[in-house]
Amino acid sequence: MAWAVAAVVTLMAAGCSSGDPASPDVQSAAVSTQDVATGLDVPWGISFLPDGTALIAERDTGVITHLTAPGQLREVGGVAGVAPRGEAGLLGVAVSPNFAQDQTVFAFLTTDADNRVVATRFDGDTLTDQRPILTGIPAAAIHDGGRILFGPDGKLYVTTGDAGNSGLAQDKSSLGGKILRIDPDGAIPADNPDPASPVWSYGHRNVQGLAWDGQGRAWATEYGASTWDEVNLIEPDGNYGWPEAEGQAGIPGLIDPQVQWRTSDASPSGMAYADGSLWVAGLRGERLWQLPVGADGQLGEPVAHFVEDFGRLRTVAAAPDGALWFTTSNRDGRGDPRDGDDRVISVRPETLTGG
Repeated sequence: MAWAVAAVVTLMAAGCSSGDPASPDVQSAAVSTQDVATGLDVPWGISFLPDGTALIAERDTGVITHLTAPGQLREVGGVAGVAPRGEAGLLGVAVSPNFAQDQTVFAFLTTDADNRVVATRFDGDTLTDQRPILTGIPAAAIHDGGRILFGPDGKLYVTTGDAGNSGLAQDKSSLGGKILRIDPDGAIPADNPDPASPVWSYGHRNVQGLAWDGQGRAWATEYGASTWDEVNLIEPDGNYGWPEAEGQAGIPGLIDPQVQWRTSDASPSGMAYADGSLWVAGLRGERLWQLPVGADGQLGEPVAHFVEDFGRLRTVAAAPDGALWFTTSNRDGRGDPRDGDDRVISVRPETLTGG
């Protein structure tokens, strides 16, 4: 499905180092964007169906909508059991890589008791047959993680937060503060670091962004406490330091982030890979960060796009037609809603990279 690009906005591109940003270069350019959906209530998860249309999960309403064409939204069902509070609610959504055969859609939600992943059936009209496949993830009004995504290996990856209890991140018996890896039916893959546990990596404070680059490397964003936000290269059984470390600490046994930002510049949520770069949505930073990925896995200097143009940004998704979609999150209780918010915005990444 083609998604035409219409509106023209001014792009502010600011480069900064992976430490303190010092006198960044700033340049302006006219970049075409399009609102493909407006009037949403904290759109959190986006996943594409085989026909190129998209399912969008709204955090506070607990509703999934089907975006069939720009501006054409249709509610297909509420996810049962959603208990929104603070940062919690209906979060990630992921379409099965075998959707043509199994018609399965997965969702991450907060209930009264826990965070969990459920599987549902989508027949093109409504969601039915909801069933849990992973339960018992610690839940709170803050630090719930919530991104779910299928990796190149066909496994379902689930990001979680520490639910405000930092000690959970280092406790491998807890599902909080982790990246988890499971089979689509909820079983634990035999090649996990511990074949009896879904834990893939640990020592995380709150991970809301996950993406694989063109070489199959996994990357994740992480919210810092008060100083450093992070982008990490994820390794199986890797310990990413929280709460012993925040940012690049150089402590033996702990994996330092590849990039760090002051928390005022990022609060990184969703992430996608497209056109040779990682793209990271900034909430407090109110910008879309671009991180060029080298063939060797090294990240280039971060570049900030759309600084304060759209407000808080939550989710980024690479569309099947090569466009990049990102969502605003100005109705999440911490933003300043604008006309049309919350919205899904489309841009061609090559117009930002010069490709």
